[in-house]
Amino acid sequence: MRRIGILCLFAGTLMLGGCSFGQQERGETVGGSNIIIEKNTEEDMEEGPTAPSLSPEEATIEALRLPELGTETNTVNPEIVIASDIHYLAKELTDFGAAFQHMAENEDGKMPAYVWEITDAFLNQVIDRRPQALILSGDLTLNGEKVSQEALAQQLQRVEDAGVPVVVIPGNHDINNPKACSFKGDETIPAEPTSPEQFASIYQEFGYGEAISRDPASLSYTYELTDGTWLLMLDSCQYEDGALVGGMIRGETYQWIDQVMEDAWNQERKVIAVSHHNLLDQSRIYEEDCTIEHSEELERKLDEWGIGLFLSGHLHVQHYKTSKRYPIDEIVTAALAVSPCQYGVLQFFGPENYYYFTEITDVTDWADKKSNPDRNLQDFNLYADEFLQEIFYNKAKAELAGKGVSQDEIRGMAEIYAMLNVRAVGGKAYEIKDYIMATPYYELWQQYDRTSILCMYMNEILEDAVVDYNEKRRP
Repeated sequence: MRRIGILCLFAGTLMLGGCSFGQQERGETVGGSNIIIEKNTEEDMEEGPTAPSLSPEEATIEALRLPELGTETNTVNPEIVIASDIHYLAKELTDFGAAFQHMAENEDGKMPAYVWEITDAFLNQVIDRRPQALILSGDLTLNGEKVSQEALAQQLQRVEDAGVPVVVIPGNHDINNPKACSFKGDETIPAEPTSPEQFASIYQEFGYGEAISRDPASLSYTYELTDGTWLLMLDSCQYEDGALVGGMIRGETYQWIDQVMEDAWNQERKVIAVSHHNLLDQSRIYEEDCTIEHSEELERKLDEWGIGLFLSGHLHVQHYKTSKRYPIDEIVTAALAVSPCQYGVLQFFGPENYYYFTEITDVTDWADKKSNPDRNLQDFNLYADEFLQEIFYNKAKAELAGKGVSQDEIRGMAEIYAMLNVRAVGGKAYEIKDYIMATPYYELWQQYDRTSILCMYMNEILEDAVVDYNEKRRP
């Protein structure tokens, strides 16, 4: 695997983790620029920004953050864990041959070769946290294989057995997906997909059988948490004729939402809305397949009923945004299957009183406890970072090939594109924004073609890179 450099910028630059392209050693320049290579420790990589000073009300929230975990208490743990885009594959669907390897190396950043280890490590951490619920906001499987749904449900059962309720909703990959397949040798063989009825049956113990209300027009439902909060689990997927990438809310579902919210209003319940697709235009470049169609109607409906927090996934990027029309926050949790394999933790006391932050799945610790000798697992954060950078690097190289750009320029332009995208996926593009914009390769991207989809996306990331999207606090 090509090793792609993450910057070491200190005293005018910023310390980041990673290593270089090809055979570059520490201290060498990369692609003609003075990028110093520095490998951070795992502790450095997981360290977040310094916490701001807390108001008395915020201090009260902070005091509730973790003290009760693992102890006997009458206080409900305020935490809810949110994960999205696991893209689980049943092991029986692959022999790890040529077809599987080709798929794994040419995906969009997902790591199907390690999905079992990532999922197991994540679920262990959930059990250790003992939140009042685990929410999985869609794309539970690689491509909706029924066998994969059943295999994941078996994994989720041990979380339920440990006393942590699991609540799921489908993603665009999960139902009636014609790409469902198994991998045998150098062939991909069609596998049985999952129908809507089968999905609800397989996840009967993970929301559907415990729902206080089910939408007859879709797989939407309402679930009540231990503290009385209601989860409005919205099925935003289009699977009536295959599996479309984009999302929508059916007209009949709006009628059901009114019925549910009238009950919530009468019972004075706080409500959090959850779907796979995004409510807001979290990405201006990829909004067509990411934002729910006619989302302004859903925004209006949520505001009518006082729902101020919306949780989603799908984008594979850690992000959040506040509606320009209404007092509604949307938090997008990045894909568990993509570096840095993180999940969200929410402490919710009301639409105007919550704290959200992310944690990284510690696959290396899992491997140590299992005495797993796989070298990639032994330093998984570094492996996952390099794997994702390689995906973005190759994508940029392919875009630039044959376009009159020199090989040295292609390498440099691809490097900064990869580095910036990896940071954006983890919600931390702000850390390298200044560096990227100061490189000659950034200017080359502008000169190359500002209408290129890659250039436009890079510029959007830089414009948007103003905060750390791994933490959101209200008030």
